[in-house]
Amino acid sequence: MKENLAHVSLPPASSTLTTLRANAIELPTLEVGVTPPQGKEIVAGLAFAPLVVGSSPECDIVLVDSQVSRRHCEIRLTDRGVIVRDLGSKNRTIIGDLAIVEVLLPLGRKVTIGGSTLTVRVVGEPSVLPLSTSARFGEALGGSIPMRALFARLERAAATAETILLLGASGTGKELLARGIHDASPRRAGPFVVFDCGAVAPTLVEAELFGHMKGAFTGAQQARAGLLEQASGGTLFIDELGELPLDLQPKLLRALESRQVRRLGGTGHTALDARIVAATHRDLRARVASGAFREDLYYRLAVVELTVPPLRDRGSDIPALVERFLSAQSPPRTLADLPPNAIEMLQAHDWPGNVRELRNTVARLTLFPDLGEQAITRSASPSRPGEAGVGELARLPLREARELVVERFERGYLAVKLREHGGNVSRAAQAMGISRQLLHRLMERYGIRVDAKPR
Repeated sequence: MKENLAHVSLPPASSTLTTLRANAIELPTLEVGVTPPQGKEIVAGLAFAPLVVGSSPECDIVLVDSQVSRRHCEIRLTDRGVIVRDLGSKNRTIIGDLAIVEVLLPLGRKVTIGGSTLTVRVVGEPSVLPLSTSARFGEALGGSIPMRALFARLERAAATAETILLLGASGTGKELLARGIHDASPRRAGPFVVFDCGAVAPTLVEAELFGHMKGAFTGAQQARAGLLEQASGGTLFIDELGELPLDLQPKLLRALESRQVRRLGGTGHTALDARIVAATHRDLRARVASGAFREDLYYRLAVVELTVPPLRDRGSDIPALVERFLSAQSPPRTLADLPPNAIEMLQAHDWPGNVRELRNTVARLTLFPDLGEQAITRSASPSRPGEAGVGELARLPLREARELVVERFERGYLAVKLREHGGNVSRAAQAMGISRQLLHRLMERYGIRVDAKPR
């Protein structure tokens, strides 16, 4: 069977986004229908938030089909039309007699996934979607339609006291947007406090969030306010919410509902006066369905739920982002310092690591302009230790230099360990001394895939 990266023209009247005026677009009302080998068609609405189809309970459309991988394909609406993307499935995603990687899909055209068929169709009158008149929100940049639509909703939500849940892949800039929400809110004069659930050991999460009294546990030599208290009068940004331990979710829910916090080992309560903005790359609805996340906490946090588009869906934003990263280097640089056709190569890349990967790639291009496309492709091997030299890395701000070195190491380390264990994620994670979930997150960040049977 042939494999092709196809981009097929769409019927313009029914599938493109028609600009009505400077601050709004007309959005088609679409639904995805998937018919499994046995049983009724499964239907889901399609907007800017992508839909993942597969056999895993964490997918948006879950299929009982032995030929379908756990995460088989993704469907998303962009300003170019509807895009279907294969996610490295075992039996591929098929249109006609072609196995595709990514395709701009004509509406009504059948897609074969395993033993199931998928179609996208118009089901109603189009709706009008407001767009921001600005190409930035706080420090986040984006003049593309998906980003201006997101900025318009953020501008309205920031002025309220409502809890906001940001969904999106790793590296899309969710923390930057959370900071923008805080700065545009009535609480801008208060603290902006960040808590990353994925970066703290599960045994320490409770003490970090809620604080503790002296003697509450071994090593607690003095009382300490938790982050919920430290954010009083401001905003607490809870990153990687999907990693919050299940046994702590009821306690966080009680604190949010009662607006009171009780420290670990304490008996009294302190008033909770912090706005909560949360973010995750996980599909929380699917985790609720599988029992991995409490439904009541999800609905308490998702008062305003917004999806941050991946970089591959907003390629027109890349030049502005690149200029920002270049100007932040020391000494500042410009597009003229990049290799010829660098912007075109950057816009053609898939960006599994999103804006974070783009920033590190720009740093590589300025350090090693002779690498050209090799500095962009995600399969490029990391540099050997010491190849760049501290002198060249010192031209970057400390944070960017450190992230570039860490990215090189982690990308190469993961590739070696996965190869040593034949692509078996569980065995590789055990050998590395980390959880399987963390390894999956790192693989997603760096766009690393393994050829394995769907589990």
